[in-house]
Amino acid sequence: MTSRSAPKQYPLSMRLPEADIAMIDRAARLRGRSRTDFVREAAVRAAEATLMETRPIRMTAEGFAAFLASLDAPAAPVPEMVDLLRRSPPWPSSSATGNPAKS
Repeated sequence: MTSRSAPKQYPLSMRLPEADIAMIDRAARLRGRSRTDFVREAAVRAAEATLMETRPIRMTAEGFAAFLASLDAPAAPVPEMVDLLRRSPPWPSSSATGNPAKS
């Protein structure tokens, strides 16, 4: 009979201002999560994003030349985007609402 051991977990302690705790608790409640789960998920997500921003991209010289060529090539229209941009917005125009910001 083999037994599986639970993955090891390490404690992390922080001191935060009351306002930060209140905001975290409110957001955690909105997500139906505990404070610990909410903070852990947010911290891991932020760490992943930071690591992805700094991760080097490796490619062959031929691959890099193809990448540069695709950047230099004229853009091809995306039919779905063209259709979307031709539609009227679902909100009233600013001239109809009396908003002078844009006409």
